[in-house]
Amino acid sequence: MSTPLIEVRHLKKYFGSTTRPVRAVDDVSFAIQPGETLGLVGESGSGKSTIGRTVLRLIERTEGQVLYRGDDLAGLSDERMRKLRSKLQIIFQDPYASLNPKMRISAILDEALATHGLHPGRAARTKRIAELLETVGLRAEHASRFPHEFSGGQRQRIGVARALAVEPEFIVADEPLSALDVSIQSQVINLLADLRERLSLTMLFISHDLDVVEYLCDRVVVLYLGKVMEVASTTELFARPLHPYTQALLAASPKPDPLIATAHVPLKGDIPSPIAPPSGCVFRTRCPHAIEACAQAVPTLDEVAAGHQVACIRKELFMMKAAA
Repeated sequence: MSTPLIEVRHLKKYFGSTTRPVRAVDDVSFAIQPGETLGLVGESGSGKSTIGRTVLRLIERTEGQVLYRGDDLAGLSDERMRKLRSKLQIIFQDPYASLNPKMRISAILDEALATHGLHPGRAARTKRIAELLETVGLRAEHASRFPHEFSGGQRQRIGVARALAVEPEFIVADEPLSALDVSIQSQVINLLADLRERLSLTMLFISHDLDVVEYLCDRVVVLYLGKVMEVASTTELFARPLHPYTQALLAASPKPDPLIATAHVPLKGDIPSPIAPPSGCVFRTRCPHAIEACAQAVPTLDEVAAGHQVACIRKELFMMKAAA
């Protein structure tokens, strides 16, 4: 296997008091290969967006490493990190809040190009801006408009164009569909799928929409309360979810055909507070298979089948299923 483009090792991000912190991300590890799209899924509050922003050093980590082509980003100077920004980009969740309402689209895209010294000269940058807008399904004349003159889907396309402007190798797509109408979401999904293939982009795709993750992603990481519960290829995860939490997530996902029967996976109670997470396995307070030992041992993420990892001490529950 080739060297990962992005590798996250034992990442932790705590907020607030040092004596009683909010454990937003607590010992998360994964790797993303060049050209791969990795999905990051879990309920609200599981730490998905925090991971995405920490990976890009938009917020600083508490512990752990994020390696880009083998270099730890935490060890880079501010100057070197600024130079790398063109290689590491983000598409934000809210396309309107992430665009300066006082700037025309041409100025927003020109700013990205000028900051990184790309396509020097006004004529060259004007040509590049027109190309970017056409790449994301807009027209060159749209460059003269302000953000408020566009629909939500068009604004998200502009956000994608801004991320692509600096010719990145890696993009964090942070819930890029959640602020859009359902009728517009499919347009942005198809745009991202097309760009991924055409430009060989590497992406961390953060979403709570499992159908979109199944369509776009090569592999999936399942998060719960800042910890990884399961990692597998998309095909394997959706066909054979092994962790009880993953099974519950998939069972809760709505199906378009009412005649398709879905298994009901009951979960007890509510998500615990990240300020005081449960001891041992953080999922144990809601898990239908929890035993006393689950409160004592923090489960490690172990491979139970080729490329399929699960964090659970009760592996006898699913080892036969994994083997099948």
